[in-house]
Amino acid sequence: MSGDTPKNAEEARLDRDVTREELAETLDALGQKLDVKTRVKDNVDEKLDQATLKVADIANEPTAVKFRQGADAVRSNPVPVFAGVLGLVILIRLLLRRRNS
Repeated sequence: MSGDTPKNAEEARLDRDVTREELAETLDALGQKLDVKTRVKDNVDEKLDQATLKVADIANEPTAVKFRQGADAVRSNPVPVFAGVLGLVILIRLLLRRRNS
């Protein structure tokens, strides 16, 4: 027999328990890597934190707070903001077409 073979039942149980724990940790790590939605959310939160700090440096603290509140409002309800931006783009295109005609 090889040196890796457990000598008795107790060693076998300990080996099994360690292997299960390592497998659980590996699966948890893989699950976190595959959770793209959470990773993207965390990345956006980090970028917003950095942007808020820059706004506070350039302007002032109340302005930075308003910036963060606005960004959080957009993130929590993006459909109306997207619709507004789309409408604005369409309006600009129409105005540019009229101007060029």
